[in-house]
Amino acid sequence: MAIILGDHQYGKAESRLVRIYRDRPRHEIRDLNVTTALRGPFDPAYLVGDQSGVLPTDTQKNTAYAFARSKGVSSMEHFGLDLARHFVTDIGPVEGARIEIEEYAWQRAIVDGVEHDHTWTRSGQEVRTAAVTVDATGEYVIGGFKDLVLLKSTGSEFAGFLTNEYTTLPETHDRVMATSLVAKWRFTSTDVPWDEVYVGVKAIMIREFAMLQSLALQQTLWHMGKAVLEAFPSIAEVRLTAPNKHHFVVDLSPFGLENPGEVFFAADRPYGLIEATVLRDDAPDAHEAWRASAGLA
Repeated sequence: MAIILGDHQYGKAESRLVRIYRDRPRHEIRDLNVTTALRGPFDPAYLVGDQSGVLPTDTQKNTAYAFARSKGVSSMEHFGLDLARHFVTDIGPVEGARIEIEEYAWQRAIVDGVEHDHTWTRSGQEVRTAAVTVDATGEYVIGGFKDLVLLKSTGSEFAGFLTNEYTTLPETHDRVMATSLVAKWRFTSTDVPWDEVYVGVKAIMIREFAMLQSLALQQTLWHMGKAVLEAFPSIAEVRLTAPNKHHFVVDLSPFGLENPGEVFFAADRPYGLIEATVLRDDAPDAHEAWRASAGLA
């Protein structure tokens, strides 16, 4: 029996980077959390501690900051492509690079009813994500978001399910449905209006969540993914993860009160975890596009 080194990569995780454009009176801001990971023939570093082919993770961090100034951050996907292409093209030993990015949203402060030119407040919605992989097989971009919290107070059912001697859950045809949605979608191109597509994908998913008379959260995820693929030919597949944030009707009868589905206990755990991949049957091979680094995106 031989013991061998398997898949490996290394990089700098979660470099916080804020890029402010100050060239006009009305400033712009992009607030990122950047992870870099390099892949290649780095076996000697692991097996014998030979660092001669290793680009320090501190250098990777500095490159991200330098590129934010020299190339700018027009979109997180484009910025990730700039970084990944640099590491693969300009750093000799590197055969592949994965860049994972979170973006934190800001909205302009309103002063006397007018948007302020250089003051923002943190938006409290989802965190936008992107993962870029560049290697010998091609260039791959995965867009996405996480922590998009959605709730509908009706329009959701759960009935007709399998039961056995351990089943206590009653059937319902009118329930609260809530989730903290994680969505990721793989593009087939790098020539994409990134910000425009992001807004469109998010709007479609919210629309499907709201409008579908849902017989199960699984059905809702299918309709979300299907609608996105129908709207955007440049997207090959959508991966969705949705914890079912249960809301249970509180029994108020001990207090002499009725509760016609108006007061709920919001349980944080345990929770159902529903996951789905929706893809085109002719989707191109993803190769290493989904191989994660820090798991930010």
